[in-house]
Amino acid sequence: MGFGQGLSGLNAASQSLDVIGNNIANSATVGFKAASASFADVYANSRVGLGTQVAAINQRFAIGTITSTGNQFDMAIDGARGMFRVEDPGGAVLYTRNGQFLADRNHYIVNAQGQRLTGYVDGGTTPEPITVPSGNIAPAATSRITSPVNLDANARAIPAGTAFNAVNPDSYTHALPINIYDSLGNTHQLTQYFVKRAGTVGGASNWDTYFRLNGAPLSENDTAVRMSFGPSGNLTAPAAPVSFTATNIGRADSPALPLNITINYGGSTQFGGDFAYRFTQDGYASGEYAGMSISADGSIVASYTNGETQVLGTLVLAHFANLQGLKPVGGNAWAETAESGQPVLGQPGANGMATIKGNAVEASNVDMSQELVNMIIAQRTYQANAQTIKTQDQVLQTLINIR
Repeated sequence: MGFGQGLSGLNAASQSLDVIGNNIANSATVGFKAASASFADVYANSRVGLGTQVAAINQRFAIGTITSTGNQFDMAIDGARGMFRVEDPGGAVLYTRNGQFLADRNHYIVNAQGQRLTGYVDGGTTPEPITVPSGNIAPAATSRITSPVNLDANARAIPAGTAFNAVNPDSYTHALPINIYDSLGNTHQLTQYFVKRAGTVGGASNWDTYFRLNGAPLSENDTAVRMSFGPSGNLTAPAAPVSFTATNIGRADSPALPLNITINYGGSTQFGGDFAYRFTQDGYASGEYAGMSISADGSIVASYTNGETQVLGTLVLAHFANLQGLKPVGGNAWAETAESGQPVLGQPGANGMATIKGNAVEASNVDMSQELVNMIIAQRTYQANAQTIKTQDQVLQTLINIR
């Protein structure tokens, strides 16, 4: 009996050393979770135990240290709740904490094992592989311009008999050029000319605004927009955005669609101060893919050389009721089992899920000092069990030598 008990202790200590050695070997593996061996005694129909056995190999899912890498595709889960959901080339779904990713030749975001990172794409609710752009972002024609201005109340009024002429600075008070874009992404210059009129009408100061697109009148009859300001300097008219349609803006060999533009002057003022302005417009030219970043909420955002951004998708994280029930499959990944339960999916930062830190990875959670201490303990345990076998051998030899 004693030999069997000692042998079970040797086997258990050996497996414990294997677990410790594996932890130490993976101390530099990104996203690795250290493990520990749990033991249980063995009893039969006897008051004396039959030895020990390894009951389970438990993994410690504590958070590892997050370190910056500078790689645009790297990402770290900043919290305990959540795992990356990936799909291998065969379609099997796996889960990992290793956030080292890259773009493959098919533009999928993958890890070193070729497993594709999944998330919610185009507002969908079913996780699917996320891709990075492979071409330019399409241009967008300008359709809305917001152009609040402050027109100088102390500026000299343009005499009533002076006709507006864009090449004659004496025929207008202020000029404001804005770049806008057509459906092909070509740039055009829209210039607004503000003309202060003498006198008041109904107690309001009036300005006429003329428009030139690439030097030509924006409308066929060169209609001006009348801007009126009350005694407090606030805009009273126009009350709504003004609309224009511009045609023949492209070349003969590459015509662009007509531009339908609305200009909103809401918030404009006439105060005694310098001419001031701010404006926004919603058009942009085509741009090349420049890189990507990831937000704390898991949004993967592509940036382009034209300054525009585009959301490629949103990461999906998975959490399990019983993490210990997950099955390690190698490559720093786990598979779902009946013991782990089904995954609870969610967006980072929502429903208790951890957030994401871009350009960073989560290091191994192996504590080298603790592992070295555990190694000494396992070694002493092995030596002690070997000593019980040696002692049993000596006792048996004594019995054999009795005469």
